[in-house]
Amino acid sequence: MVSSSHEAMHRIFQEYPGLFSRVSEVLGVEIGSPASATVMPTDLTENRPLERRVDTLLRIDMEDDRSYLLAIEAQGKKDPDKPASWMYYLSYLQAKYKLPPMLLVVCQDRATAEWAARPFPVGHPQSPVLTLQALVAGPHNMPVITDVAEARKDLALATLAAITHAGDPDIGAILKTLSTALRDAPETIADPIVELTAQGLGNRPAAQQWRNLVAVDLSFYKSPLSEEIRDEGRAEGRAEGRAEGVARSILLLLAQVGIEVPDEAREHITGCTDVDTLSRWLLRVPTATSVEDVFTEK
Repeated sequence: MVSSSHEAMHRIFQEYPGLFSRVSEVLGVEIGSPASATVMPTDLTENRPLERRVDTLLRIDMEDDRSYLLAIEAQGKKDPDKPASWMYYLSYLQAKYKLPPMLLVVCQDRATAEWAARPFPVGHPQSPVLTLQALVAGPHNMPVITDVAEARKDLALATLAAITHAGDPDIGAILKTLSTALRDAPETIADPIVELTAQGLGNRPAAQQWRNLVAVDLSFYKSPLSEEIRDEGRAEGRAEGRAEGVARSILLLLAQVGIEVPDEAREHITGCTDVDTLSRWLLRVPTATSVEDVFTEK
């Protein structure tokens, strides 16, 4: 199953096609600024029943009338079969569109990134006929952006950098920088970045950090994610309110039947946030002879 982080690592280039020119500079390859970019069909399936799809495919047109194809692959782990697929993609694209293809692989862990960056030769070891050499963006070479001014200069690059550093120990500072940089950005710019970042972090602990930052730093935005977070907050608030009400009822009933409630038991009752558990305790109060009877099922 394709993960949300996998989708974000290549979809960001569909949202911001010019991002590759900045990423290429980070990777030490001078490509230049594009004049325009076109999202191309990603289906590379032949007539025979063998489906092949590149994650994202862009046609980049330069100001000097040169054009090339950029295939972007999000790679979550080492896959010994993938280099052969990548070679097929590039050969097929060259043959079909008669344009030079490039391959960018985006990774979120260093080991996979370093593996993908290796040259992959095809043919006899003493005389390979082809060698695949992909450009790779990952935690090993993408910048750790913790300066708000730097993030504001290029929000798309800052977003991709945050996604590739999803497992970095400094991810909290990286995400805080990004959320702060977005405060002054129009919603039309901030909304896709908020969503792509959430997707890119997947189910990592950093995803909750991002949700918290969106709820606080970007509370004025109306993006689907921020609305979802606010809805969750309202639901949690209602649940907490119900739990507090049941807890107060338990303590009042215990006082009415003359059962003493030590501080430790009182904290146990008021600290419980599960309404179902509190309701069970409430039902036991009328037949209880001590506070322990409330917690123990007979």
